[in-house]
This record gives sequence, C-alpha cells and structure tokens, in this order.
Amino acid sequence: MGHITTYSGHKIDPLEPNIESIDIRDIAHALSLTCRGNGHVKQFFSVGQHCVMCAKEAVARGYSKRVILGCLLHDASEAYMSDVPRPFKVVLKEYVEAEDKLIDLIYTKYLGTTLSEEEKALVSEVDDAVLYYDMLELFGIKMSEEAPKIGVDADYSIRAFEDVEKEYLSIFEAWINK
Repeated sequence: MGHITTYSGHKIDPLEPNIESIDIRDIAHALSLTCRGNGHVKQFFSVGQHCVMCAKEAVARGYSKRVILGCLLHDASEAYMSDVPRPFKVVLKEYVEAEDKLIDLIYTKYLGTTLSEEEKALVSEVDDAVLYYDMLELFGIKMSEEAPKIGVDADYSIRAFEDVEKEYLSIFEAWINK
C-alpha cells in the first residue's frame, strides 16, 4: 500500500507499520487536532483531551505505570489511521485487525510489550468510564442511569491544540521515565 507523511516528517504505512516510524510527537500532535465523535459533537473536544483524561483517571485509581501509559496511548492508532465510529467499526474486520496490529506495535515501542489481558481490561474500564462523561457532555446522551465514579474533574473546556499536545507529551515523559 502507500504511506502517509506525519507531522515530524516520518513516512508510515498504517497497514504495514514500521516501529521506527512511530513517533510520540506525531501521536500527540495528531490526536490534539482530531475531534471526538467523528466531529458530531456540541463543541470541539479532541481525542488527545480524552486520552489525557483517561491517563489522569488511571493515576487517580492508583493503576500501574503501564496502565497509565496504556490509557494515554489507547487511541494512538488514530493518529495514523483516523477513527471509525464504534457502530461502523464492528463490520470492518480488516480495519479492526490493522488497528489492533498498529496499537500493539505502539505499545511494544513504548512499553516494551503489548498490554496483558488484565491491563487491557483496566484500560477499557477507564476508557468506558470517561466515555460516559464524553457522551453526556458532548452529545447530551446519558449512557446509563448510574454514572460511573471517576476520580478526576471531567474538563470539557475548549483548549488550544498546542496546549493539549504539550500536556499529552508532558504526561508521557513523566510516566515513561518513572
């Protein structure tokens, strides 16, 4: 297939990714400019903001460094492949396989290995809890009668992408070096 050229100038084929082409700066930059909900939201809120909130929630829950970074990176494949909404993604088997391959490569690059099943479950638990508040704030949709408990302030303020990118990288640097 072809390739895309990233913010930092790397060339990457999302279907046949090369680990050397993956760059945390590209991930932070692209996710800070990518809108949640395929853009169908009340106001701009980036995937980067969502990932930052997930990482902070993992910290609040006292989870391990790997789970915290897993939460920060859980949507990192979207920096290279874009996002496909959940209802549509279920019928795109090849897309899901390519996305899984790419996210595993990203986890391997930054965490040394892919996430264990237990770590994946914790990341998913955090992502789903934060998603509840994303849906409520950005769409006005209450996903269930009982709101999940979260330990962070759900901040949906409109932020400059540069600020989100900087915070994303700051969290990454703080935890990758622990």
